[in-house]
Amino acid sequence: MNDATVSRQEGWKDKPPPERAWRGRQGRTRKAIIAEQDRAAGSREERYVKRKDGEYALGSITLKVLPSTRRIRAYLRWSEGGRSPALYVGEVEHSTRAANLVQAWKIAKDRGMVGKRPVPEGSWASSSATRSVMRGNRSRDTAPELRIRSLLHQEGLRYRVSTRPLPGLRRTADLVFSRARVAVFVDGCFWHGCPDHCRPARTNSDFWRAKVDGNRARDAQTDRLLADAGWRAIRIWEHEDPVRAARRVAAAVRGFAEQDDHSVHDSRGR
Repeated sequence: MNDATVSRQEGWKDKPPPERAWRGRQGRTRKAIIAEQDRAAGSREERYVKRKDGEYALGSITLKVLPSTRRIRAYLRWSEGGRSPALYVGEVEHSTRAANLVQAWKIAKDRGMVGKRPVPEGSWASSSATRSVMRGNRSRDTAPELRIRSLLHQEGLRYRVSTRPLPGLRRTADLVFSRARVAVFVDGCFWHGCPDHCRPARTNSDFWRAKVDGNRARDAQTDRLLADAGWRAIRIWEHEDPVRAARRVAAAVRGFAEQDDHSVHDSRGR
């Protein structure tokens, strides 16, 4: 322990350290707690603990005050086999929780208790960070999709979200207008091969080229199968103007409604 640490903790002999030095703010959301740990560790990729089974788990630092010594101790915790083991990291001595978390994570890294999770052998990702980003990409409720949904809802249109247009076909559309038989897909530029924004990957290029080509072929097949069943597939790139995209969808849905009204009038006229 360095002189600064001793000096700081000597001041806590007669009274406990201030709560702001170790206790988290009440009422925080889970998202805020995770963000706090990520900041203190430097990034989420730095927070991994190797478990006994050889797999990796995301670790967190817990701060506690020892009543007998009035010193703040840091513990590393993670989930393993339904339990939450804890390892003693060391004593921290700053007057704020944020600084103590940073100090605790540094101690844990220096002791080899935590670090980056290695990329599995034969993985398609060039690094653990790339792997996390790719795996974290949402398949639904993306920002462009939410915006388009909001605009259509304001237009008075109702739809089903993230469902199969045809029950027997294992293909999911982002928005489904069942009565109008319109299925809307909001496609990511990278995953679906946007001609304007999809750029060849620099690493594992053969893998990613095959992946994107496979997605494009599947998209074309989905559109064909829907057309054969009397449906209209509308595909929207994530980079498109959501207002124009929503108008395109609304026109297709309302166009069906107008046709349906005409057919009703014709049958009554006869």
